[in-house]
Amino acid sequence: MMGFLWFWLVAVMIVGYVVLDGFDMGVGVLHLFLARNEAERRTLLASIGPVWDGNEVWLLAGGGTLYFAFPLLYASAFSGFYLPLMIVLWLLILRGVSIELRNHVDIGVWRSLLDGVFGLASVLLTIFFGAALANVLRGVPLHADGTFFLPLWTNWQPGVDPGILDWYTVIGGLVALVALTLHGALWLTIKTSGELEQRARKIVPALLIVLVALTVVSLVATIAVRPATLDNYFRYPFTFVVPVGVVVSLLLIGLWNRQAKPLCAFLASVAYLFFMLAGACWGVYPTLLHATTGATNDITLTRALTGAHGLAVGLVWWTIGMALATTYIVFVYTRFKGKTDAAAESH
Repeated sequence: MMGFLWFWLVAVMIVGYVVLDGFDMGVGVLHLFLARNEAERRTLLASIGPVWDGNEVWLLAGGGTLYFAFPLLYASAFSGFYLPLMIVLWLLILRGVSIELRNHVDIGVWRSLLDGVFGLASVLLTIFFGAALANVLRGVPLHADGTFFLPLWTNWQPGVDPGILDWYTVIGGLVALVALTLHGALWLTIKTSGELEQRARKIVPALLIVLVALTVVSLVATIAVRPATLDNYFRYPFTFVVPVGVVVSLLLIGLWNRQAKPLCAFLASVAYLFFMLAGACWGVYPTLLHATTGATNDITLTRALTGAHGLAVGLVWWTIGMALATTYIVFVYTRFKGKTDAAAESH
């Protein structure tokens, strides 16, 4: 029971991070081409300014929860995925530095460089996060002692000895890129006004069409690469509500965006991300990290779980910590609600 509970608590942390930090990464991608002048670029940044760094706390909290509840999984994943994790760390650093420094540098060429770094780091982060999830779904070459190593790529084919990037994980990266860019565009329809809001709303249908196509391709590819992801669904048929939720949320995004209901469309995007991630978690449960070298090397829930007493004590502190984090999130988002006005923002 404790294992099941902590599995889904970690899943909640991941969903929380993707939903909250996902839209500001999407704004970062759109920052490259949606804004046409300095005032609009400042408006885009101001729309995420009060919340972007707080959103990233959920990534740290998720990593901490993973370390506490499933130390074997943490040790294996963070050593085997060392190269992509270092890349992600540098991208997070570059993204944060570029946001902060651009408002302290009044030289056009440097500001343009920082804008480019911010946008490019946002693009690469979305791709790497999507590829990371695809690696977990596909599996890694785990040895009996729980160790593995992945090069950045090998022959671009899933198999016993894959790389971090292959055709399947690239699909995962593209799904994340388009989904989070769409998520960011819907956030901008809430937070901006005038031509910028209209531009953000007009880009949604095109992104939605691409996302629908990529979602279908990714689901088919996942079944082809790892057919066992369907086992839990056939064992508990009521859980097919998850793919139904994916379809309904995509339809509602298009409908509510067309009806100019930005908050509803954004919440539908939240639902899409939730159902996609929850569906992926349910597809792998109770295997936390699949071994392409054989099922005997899988890191399963029972194998990775820490002691029962520690889990019980940790649940108390996790509840307190999440209550504080949730209170902070509610305060920030209610305190900075409403449209962003570039003219009112100081340099």
